[in-house]
Amino acid sequence: MGNFAIYTAARKVSPDWVAKYQGLPVANVSDVLDRMVAAGPDLRPWYTGAPMIGPAVTVKARPGDNLMVHAALDLAQPGEVVVVDAGGDTTNAIIGELMVAHAIQRKLGGIVINGAIRDSAELLAGSFPVFATGVTHRGPYKDGPGTVNAPIAIGGMVITAGDLILGDADGVVAVPFDQVAEAHDRARAKHAAETQQMDAIRRGENDRAWVQKRLQDLGCTFA
Repeated sequence: MGNFAIYTAARKVSPDWVAKYQGLPVANVSDVLDRMVAAGPDLRPWYTGAPMIGPAVTVKARPGDNLMVHAALDLAQPGEVVVVDAGGDTTNAIIGELMVAHAIQRKLGGIVINGAIRDSAELLAGSFPVFATGVTHRGPYKDGPGTVNAPIAIGGMVITAGDLILGDADGVVAVPFDQVAEAHDRARAKHAAETQQMDAIRRGENDRAWVQKRLQDLGCTFA
């Protein structure tokens, strides 16, 4: 793959799977992925609204440059989430209010930036999902190079075009295309179990015997 190219995604998760994941917390999905993938704690939401979910359109951008992000926003289909690896650099903003307005007009599902945004007050007051690692008033360049729909990695989490992207107040997680079915079933079961546990806590009936057993099994001494 070249470093200045736009590719066609080979596959993407279906709208049915997007609908099935609705209501599942990122934390539950992360747990069933064995706590092995995460986009890093610095990637935070900059909006006020519902959780983000949709197929990924991936962008690799040169730090401080948003030319390929503009290309991706024009190519992405309704409901898709544009996920940008801009190297985590926060010297220049990659998107701002105008680009988000364009994404809203195109009915996209969200934007994730491993880098900075600007117009943060306006974005934070809005309901369109935006995640980023920082804020700066300094604007971007538009020279490239970069790629659209090539694999990227954010915080060690590899994202391929068409993977499922979820985001909420806890952060962002990507579910690989070929793990979507298995992860959904496990996350749905975990969410149901935690809901039952919360009900037991509220009734004062939560069984805490496992704590003592775990300490004993690990050889903890009691003086």
